[in-house]
Amino acid sequence: MQKLTVKEVEYIAFKLAREILSFNEPIPDFSTRYPNILESCLAVPFQTFSGKPLYKGLIEKAALLLYLMIKNHPFQNGNKRIAITALFVLLYKNKKWIKIDTHELYNFTLWVASSPPQYKEEAVQAITKLLKSHIVALN
Repeated sequence: MQKLTVKEVEYIAFKLAREILSFNEPIPDFSTRYPNILESCLAVPFQTFSGKPLYKGLIEKAALLLYLMIKNHPFQNGNKRIAITALFVLLYKNKKWIKIDTHELYNFTLWVASSPPQYKEEAVQAITKLLKSHIVALN
């Protein structure tokens, strides 16, 4: 399974989110991100314990990545946009894609962002369910 790296987030996800998803609200330069938070967001979904993955499969890992990048705020602004773009890149690297209405995805990310932290498991389960119902294989 292919992982996302910090460099990929910087050169692909961050750049795309900044150029394509501006919404009249600028995304600050990548160098202004908060130290180590992005690295943590990228590492946690791929953690293992006793040699076994804590999160099984691409969809569970992708769901947790999306949640962490939205809720942990690795950037000063644009966290939801960068999180969605990073999700697209992770899926693409693993020969998958998500077919979903843009407004549905936008509203869903707003819901995740506003979800109380004590309901993290429920939010990640909801993301997992959303991904399962909209994920497709790339040719």
